[in-house]
Amino acid sequence: MQGQMMHQPLRIIDILTYAAELHGSEGIVSARVEGDIHRATYPQTLARVAQLAHALDGLGVQRGDRIGTLAWNGYRHFELYYGIAGIGAVCHTINPRLSREQLIYIITHAGDRLIFLDLTFVPLVESLRSDLPESLRFVILTDRAQMPQTTLEALCYEDLLAPQAPDYDWPRFPEDTACGLCYSSGTTGLPKGALYSHRSTLLHALQVPLCQTSSFRAGKRILPVVPLFHVNAWGLPYVAPLTGMTLVMPGPNLDGPSLFRLMEGEHVHSAWGVPTVWAGLLAEIRAQGRIPDGFADLVVGGSAMPRVMIAEYEARGVNVAQAWGMTEMSPIGSHGILPPALENAPEEERISAKCCAGRRLFGVAFKIVDAQGRTLPHDGIATGELYVRGNTVIAGYFNNPEATAAVMDAEGWFGTGDVASVSPEGRLVIRDRAKDLVKSGGEWISSIDLENAAVSHPALAACAVIAVAHPKWDERPVLVAVPAGDARPSLAEIQAHMAAHFAAWQLPDDLLWVEALPLTATGKVSKLTLRAQFADYLHPDLRGGPA
Repeated sequence: MQGQMMHQPLRIIDILTYAAELHGSEGIVSARVEGDIHRATYPQTLARVAQLAHALDGLGVQRGDRIGTLAWNGYRHFELYYGIAGIGAVCHTINPRLSREQLIYIITHAGDRLIFLDLTFVPLVESLRSDLPESLRFVILTDRAQMPQTTLEALCYEDLLAPQAPDYDWPRFPEDTACGLCYSSGTTGLPKGALYSHRSTLLHALQVPLCQTSSFRAGKRILPVVPLFHVNAWGLPYVAPLTGMTLVMPGPNLDGPSLFRLMEGEHVHSAWGVPTVWAGLLAEIRAQGRIPDGFADLVVGGSAMPRVMIAEYEARGVNVAQAWGMTEMSPIGSHGILPPALENAPEEERISAKCCAGRRLFGVAFKIVDAQGRTLPHDGIATGELYVRGNTVIAGYFNNPEATAAVMDAEGWFGTGDVASVSPEGRLVIRDRAKDLVKSGGEWISSIDLENAAVSHPALAACAVIAVAHPKWDERPVLVAVPAGDARPSLAEIQAHMAAHFAAWQLPDDLLWVEALPLTATGKVSKLTLRAQFADYLHPDLRGGPA
């Protein structure tokens, strides 16, 4: 027997129409690429999103079409999130930090019809144009006065919106209709696409505030330093309007002094981003001798924040919580808000509890398995590969059955590639990276991809990439190589050899020569042994001493 309830398909546009009605005085504050501050309420934003929807119709965009974005955090990028999804198309956020090779691949693989880009990225797209589909069209996110001279034959965003009506009859479609596409480089091979639905995205927006109750306060302001091109800014473009908060968008300037000024001027309550960003902000806080006015809540993701940094923020009155997740999980899977039993615990105990990945979100299930695939107990001791399942977890990669088969088990669980333990009360501790990824500034770098590129140099007989600690970027890649003969090319020569396949920030920071690489019993390179061998290694940025 089924219940006799109405079924209204979940739609992303309903978040913005709700915010415009119930939270009309809140909205979006943006530090623009043009250099000024822009302000818009949610009702004003909804009207512009309606204009965008009409413009997309006029450009021939159909349901299911992929529309790319190359943009910083700002109000126009936010409008694209809602306008594209609102008409049933797919918003494909593109990470400009990827290499040329990766950017060309994902734009082509996604089948993008249009790309909307900020002024900053016009030179980048011009350099890619000859390798992109001829039918691809471009729209620059600015007004007529700021339109640059470009070879792209691009349209002007504000010119597209200006003649359009400020209301729109939003279509109804099944809630499993695709709305967003985000590519993750993963561990090996080409980037892989996570194709989100209206249902999964809206459920994620409802789930996150249930666990992170300190961040979301109607009438307060929240700062997503995590980019809108990085896993939907962890869902904040949806959660903030849903909970009645104003979004403060930082644009391209993410250094400590810039963030401090913006947070101070806009009275930001909560800020979300990777540890590298918060290290820069902390340096400015020390210089100022205070925290920005109103700042009370900090959420960390991408990689673990050092204990000493957590303790320093907490000592200054800022609540710190760590989140864990993946592109394939929409992305948040667990959150580190303290359970009530620990809220009044001694400081050391509280800080220790904050040094883990937190507890799972409602709707996300965890299991850990051993090497034979057997499920292990959630006793806080057993360690195995972490698998996840839920309404906000992918069931497969976009147009990539081979990659899908590699990560999904027979019961429909997604293998994260992380090695973890789970306590009886659901506390998740990530123990290691199963695939030896390097996490630099919140971004993944594939050690295997680096190795494949480096070993193609004729002077290298074999090589391995390991992660080493770095004071700013958390981890950086170092290349350990076996020479093929007498030649010992420099680090710069090896980097130049690899540069065509990687962004500059992905390249190894050092080159270490060895006579042989340690092998496991199965003939694989033992990176565990290598890490132990170079346990006392210091990154070049840490060497030396007082001048």
